[in-house]
Amino acid sequence: MSKAVVGGVALSAMLAGAAFADPAVIYDLGGKFDKSFNEAAYNGAVRWKEETGGNFLELELQNDAQREQALRRFASQGANPIVMAGFMWTAALEAVAPEFPDTNFVVIDTVVDQPNVQSIMFDEHTGSFLVGALAAMKSETGNVGFVGGMDVPLIHRFYCGYAYGARAVNPDIELQEAYTGTTPAAWNDPVTAGELAKAQMDAGADIVFAAAGGSGLGVLQAMADAGKYSIGVDSNQNHLHPGSVLTSMLKRVDNAVYTAFVEAGDDATFKPGRIDLGLADEGVGYALDENNADLITDEMQTEVEELKAGVIDGSIEVHDYYTDNACPL
Repeated sequence: MSKAVVGGVALSAMLAGAAFADPAVIYDLGGKFDKSFNEAAYNGAVRWKEETGGNFLELELQNDAQREQALRRFASQGANPIVMAGFMWTAALEAVAPEFPDTNFVVIDTVVDQPNVQSIMFDEHTGSFLVGALAAMKSETGNVGFVGGMDVPLIHRFYCGYAYGARAVNPDIELQEAYTGTTPAAWNDPVTAGELAKAQMDAGADIVFAAAGGSGLGVLQAMADAGKYSIGVDSNQNHLHPGSVLTSMLKRVDNAVYTAFVEAGDDATFKPGRIDLGLADEGVGYALDENNADLITDEMQTEVEELKAGVIDGSIEVHDYYTDNACPL
């Protein structure tokens, strides 16, 4: 039996027999508890549940073939809204949303132009700019690395912002860039990610930013084992290796899911169309807590806050990879 068929059987078993009247969240490939992107979505749903006492439906994808089936099953059984986390939902949502005009859909990281779809985008490049600046301030070798997950424009957007931030602090800094793969399996391959981080350390990097979903855990571990610094992504990953994770580039997917559950289930408050979240509204940022407070000096924090203010007021421009699919440095 093919993986697609097996996945379809499993999905049917998970969804069959339920009478849905609750919001739903579908996590992307890589797993709900990836300590990063998907887990941020989960945390937002849990926050909504704890504050409202409501229930939500959830599903962890096993393969791409499940996307349309999952949407149709949730929608046909009354789930509203249905929130999807991940840029690979475009085709499935474009096909399914018109079939269920009374269902509100919210998708994160891609744009789908339908009257019942809200598309939430984050300014990953500006948040990455800030952690790139911190990396350059902290680096003793003048050499910093980046390990991305799937080699796609979204992750290039992270890298480009990171590189611009590092160069804003040290124009001569050396930059290294690598990706764990070209398929969705790249999000859940910590062994390969860790090996890439080791290779970058061998080439002189003393700080590596991991924008790789669950794969990034391998980077954080490799850097901690070597006594060097990593930078986490999406969720606050500082606590995973206190004293080794310099900071985390926060992407508030948790807030996006929470707000979607609050607003998108009611046609009176649902706002279809594109919503962009950046530094000004704390959609992205960097993490500072008790786990990394000793790593970021007052001088570093002052400098990065000045850079943040410059991006917000427009006096500092961070190149957006999405504008031209390039990162001119």
